[in-house]
Amino acid sequence: MCGIVAGVAERNIVPVLLEGLRRLEYRGYDSCGVAVLRDGAPHRVRSLTRVRSLDREVREMGLEGGTGIAHTRWATHGAPATQNAHPIFSKNEIAIVHNGIIENFEALKTTLTRAGYEFSSQTDTEVIAHLIHRYYNGDLADAVRRAVTELRGAYAIAVFCKAEPKRVVGARHGSPLVIGVNGRELFLASDPLALSDVTDRFVFLQDGEIADLSRDGSRIMNRDGQPVVRGGRTLSQPPAEAALGPYRHFMQKEIFEQPHAVARTFRRKRPFDATLFGATSPYAFAPIDRILLLGCGTSHHSAMTAKAWFESIAKIPAQVEISSEYRYRETIPGKNTLVVPISQSGETADTLGALMHAQSLGHEYTLAICNVATSAMVRQSCWSFITQAGTEIGVASTKAFTTQLVALFLLAVTLGRLRGHVDEQQEATYRSQLSGLSTALQSVLAREPQIIAWAHELARKDDAIFLGRGSHYPIALEGALKLKEISYIHAEGYPAGELKHGPLALVTESMPVIVTAPNDGLLEKLKSNIQEVRARRGLVYVFADADANLSNEENQHVIQMPEYYGTLSPILHVLPFQLLAYHTACTRGTDVDKPRNLAKSVTVE
Repeated sequence: MCGIVAGVAERNIVPVLLEGLRRLEYRGYDSCGVAVLRDGAPHRVRSLTRVRSLDREVREMGLEGGTGIAHTRWATHGAPATQNAHPIFSKNEIAIVHNGIIENFEALKTTLTRAGYEFSSQTDTEVIAHLIHRYYNGDLADAVRRAVTELRGAYAIAVFCKAEPKRVVGARHGSPLVIGVNGRELFLASDPLALSDVTDRFVFLQDGEIADLSRDGSRIMNRDGQPVVRGGRTLSQPPAEAALGPYRHFMQKEIFEQPHAVARTFRRKRPFDATLFGATSPYAFAPIDRILLLGCGTSHHSAMTAKAWFESIAKIPAQVEISSEYRYRETIPGKNTLVVPISQSGETADTLGALMHAQSLGHEYTLAICNVATSAMVRQSCWSFITQAGTEIGVASTKAFTTQLVALFLLAVTLGRLRGHVDEQQEATYRSQLSGLSTALQSVLAREPQIIAWAHELARKDDAIFLGRGSHYPIALEGALKLKEISYIHAEGYPAGELKHGPLALVTESMPVIVTAPNDGLLEKLKSNIQEVRARRGLVYVFADADANLSNEENQHVIQMPEYYGTLSPILHVLPFQLLAYHTACTRGTDVDKPRNLAKSVTVE
């Protein structure tokens, strides 16, 4: 979502700010901007296009400075427009960039308007700028501290002031913010990735903390103005992760990285016990008698898939909740429930809020499944499993999904071993399946040319239905989500058995129906559902296991998958859906990596 880069140094830091914005482009944005202090006044350039255009405008203007802030904005309050783009100024004295949503901005705006402040944008951010200006009395950090006490909602901000040209102040609550240290140069960013070109030393701010950066050093305080001691961490970011290489888009690159990503996530010699998930004792999960899985979007689909594994392998009840809904309804907490929040970034506001809500209800055992070891979700949880997907830049998640599934499968097997439902022989079978998963995925990716041919046909359609049964129903949901995310074709996923309960009314000869058909215990039922579609002259596209005995017939197109891969079959069957969505989007000419209206890291509720 929105990206922040800011800093203070003795040199011109505009190139650092712009490079930071480029590194955050994957999050999704609809405007961008940069501001610096120069000649005793704030100067800014804002753009409604891409960072490369902003860079060009900055060069043409000759914008330079040692104190500056920069931003990529994903619109919440106010449409994408120059006056709503960040940085936002107050009386040409205070400059601010902001991630998050201020829930009480209307009341604050009314108060500030009565106090004589004029608003030139529709953003909630301008409220913060004017508040800081109102409280400013020679100390920017104190003005920020007093202003944020009036805010309700989520925010990460970076601010500079005309009167203090060698100072940048940041604050956070609910949205991530990190300090980057490079000798006497100090930076702020919403993601360490933005600063990985200039430093590997970072200090992570906690909720309610304020960072005061100057050319003389840095300090951190809480909302009461009390000093906070916070240690730093050294992080290395592999530069190759952000390189496109021979691929057309990052999404395509990330689809083809999945065999290696799942192999990294599963390490053969690690034991199936609680130490695999960060616990100090192998028996830390002994009290667990129920699982609560929390996630949004793709992560919710991985939770739905894993529910079947927990109940069939570990014989433990599993409940799946959409994060944005869970925290706003009454639930019955269980003392020995393991709460499992799932997120690619670990900063997803809805899931982070759901985790905190579960903890407020008394849930003691929490385990984050996440791709970012330094994320708020990992720090908030008792235990964690860091998937080894590597940096995922495409907004539509691919390798994060499959590595989440591997992590959740490992957890199911671990609980199964602990509860006596998985013996040594069964464990060996699961290990063998996991070891061969990378090769099986490579075999699926080899079907890309056939999938491209289907994509050319699908690109001419406006709607699609995806069908699956059992543990593959969530895979149908994920396939539909991918298609609508990046191709803008309306798509819905259904359990195949539900066709006759409503969706069958949509089936005509112009409605493509896309089916995942593993050779499992529900195959014959699924074949009957396919016949229901064909009887209505519906056009069926089936990804069928090689041993499923399905072939090309009238109104039925089939791409043969490898033979049935047992319990891990859903991981194989999601790849062709990803490729189909990708090539359909390419055919339609959409912006695959940065689909409209969407963002990578959803840090607002």
